[in-house]
Amino acid sequence: MSTMNLTLLTDLYQLTMMQGYFKNKNNDTVVFDAFYRTNPSGNGFAIAAGLEQVIDYLKNLHFSSEDIEYLRGLKIFDEDFLEYLADFKFTGSVYAIPEGTVVFPREPLIKVIAPIMQAQLIETAILNIVNHQSLIATKAARVVYAAKGDGVMEFGLRRAQGPDAGVYGARAAMIGGCIGTSNVLAGQLFDVPVLGTHAHSWIMSFPDEYTAFKKYAELYPNACTLLVDTYDTLKSGVPNAIRVFKEMREAGIPLTKYGIRLDSGDLAYLSKRARKMLDKAGFPDAVISASSDLDEHLIDSLKAQGAEIRSWGVGTNLITSKDQPAFGGVYKLAAIKKEDGTFIPKIKLSENTAKVTNPGNKTVYRIYDKETGMLNADLICLADETFDINEDLRIFDPIETWKKTRYKAGSYEMRELLVEVFRDGECVYESPSVMEMREYCKKEQETVWEESRRLVNPHEVYVDLSDKLYKMKADLLEELSDLDEE
Repeated sequence: MSTMNLTLLTDLYQLTMMQGYFKNKNNDTVVFDAFYRTNPSGNGFAIAAGLEQVIDYLKNLHFSSEDIEYLRGLKIFDEDFLEYLADFKFTGSVYAIPEGTVVFPREPLIKVIAPIMQAQLIETAILNIVNHQSLIATKAARVVYAAKGDGVMEFGLRRAQGPDAGVYGARAAMIGGCIGTSNVLAGQLFDVPVLGTHAHSWIMSFPDEYTAFKKYAELYPNACTLLVDTYDTLKSGVPNAIRVFKEMREAGIPLTKYGIRLDSGDLAYLSKRARKMLDKAGFPDAVISASSDLDEHLIDSLKAQGAEIRSWGVGTNLITSKDQPAFGGVYKLAAIKKEDGTFIPKIKLSENTAKVTNPGNKTVYRIYDKETGMLNADLICLADETFDINEDLRIFDPIETWKKTRYKAGSYEMRELLVEVFRDGECVYESPSVMEMREYCKKEQETVWEESRRLVNPHEVYVDLSDKLYKMKADLLEELSDLDEE
């Protein structure tokens, strides 16, 4: 899979439109924005992820002779167009919000400035990559937040929707805050920690539970987490685990990373009972971990009930984002570049106000409270706009325009979110490691007010338009309205 040419990972209509542009000699440079409209899973924000794979895709974008032959066999493409595809490569520019960044609806996660045939072709793959990884990174962030500092392990490979979803879902989960994954291939590809214990089958393959525990402890004395619910958690599993821990201690084997795992039953009740048993036996630092169809809501509930679990293995509900299995990102034309280098703004209308696009060549600034460093709002503006933090800044909701906020000069700071990734077809950006992205993502979330991080009905963070962009959008809407009247 790692060597697969993904150039044909696109929808057929991208290629038929490309041929239409080719035949009409239309290859104007355009601006496309990839963004999303609604935060997934009812969250107060999303986590951007997938950029490194987008970079790899664009670097390797080409039509092989096999690709050309396949397209010829469809009998819908002319030879002159197929000859053009034989020398095709990406020559455009790309700006993107780095992976691990907290992001919000309507702001461009990726901006493509390229000849329209190139920009059109790459739409599907960009959305496929970014939608999936941003979805899983956001879900992981929710689960990690619910765990309140406990370690969360990604355990979902066997339930993922195929190998790619399992591998890149694990990558995204790590960015979102997981401490490790059970996915060994993901560990190899992305240099992230791999974690795991043993299955019930290990216990069942031995004559008795105690022997199974003892043999496992002999093999892995420095990572001895024993699964205690194969037969009877409190009457058999925990007592046998304690027996093995005592024998290890008596043999002079350091008890470093050790404990038990619960995979069924009433996790709150069992963990509290097990904790008392372990403490009484002299093992207060034995970690109780749990799995069993966990998600952020169940973890939050178990924490509220006083469960003594300090490590969580989350599988199906994380790797599939089971409650919302699609991110909903879109890719829309925003401007066409003129010969003099300026841009003609373009807008898409809709009966649904939220689906009316923001026109023009844009960027995004984040506004922070200078005293606390906390995130106050995001401002979408035109790419050539500048702001002086030594002057007052007024922002307003672009739909409910009476909602206004004024930041006094010197009371706020601003950071541009979009960074240059490709310049004229050459990559000028180096992706951090996944573990570096994970640390960055953690710091990013710490700038979000608690009211916007809560799992249910979070406070909405403002995403506003600059005065200049708002006027451009209003003027375009007015022009199109006038056309309708004619």
